[in-house]
Amino acid sequence: MKTNTKKLTLSAFFLALGLVLPMVTGQIPRIGNLLLPMHLPVFLCGLICGGPWGMAVGLVTPLLRSVMFGMPPLFPTAVSMSCELAVYGLVCGVIYARAPRRGTAAVYAALLPAMLAGRAVWGCVQAVLLGMSGSALTLQMFWASAFLNAIPGIVLQLVLIPAVMAALNRTGVVQYRQRA
Repeated sequence: MKTNTKKLTLSAFFLALGLVLPMVTGQIPRIGNLLLPMHLPVFLCGLICGGPWGMAVGLVTPLLRSVMFGMPPLFPTAVSMSCELAVYGLVCGVIYARAPRRGTAAVYAALLPAMLAGRAVWGCVQAVLLGMSGSALTLQMFWASAFLNAIPGIVLQLVLIPAVMAALNRTGVVQYRQRA
């Protein structure tokens, strides 16, 4: 019971962080969009609370943010982001939980496949949603949106998330340990 309460509380914190962080970076829209601030709490939730919790936070955050603040636009952006972030949280959490040793290497081993899987899901969902509206998602648009425009955010994630996990380990909040 205590573990579930802790995970629920932490997940609520990460959800709140996912709602607020884009406001901090959103003061300069071009830079804010490049840093992908909503992604950070979802990855951290997956790593700290586990895949199912990360998936739930990833699924809800863009939709709730769209309804509450009007950004990102619900269709197609928030819907496709919701699927993308859900995959981030799930894949990252599941891979990290199965790592034989937890540490910075395990964080990277969980982040990289989660990033690729999430972006692939985002592209598929975008293609379907845009196809339903009479538009199309070309391969060039996919590569530009999912990877080229996202480079600053990807770099930020690859630097900040392992650093946060290492800091949480040093403070004893999250313990690196061998899998039981």
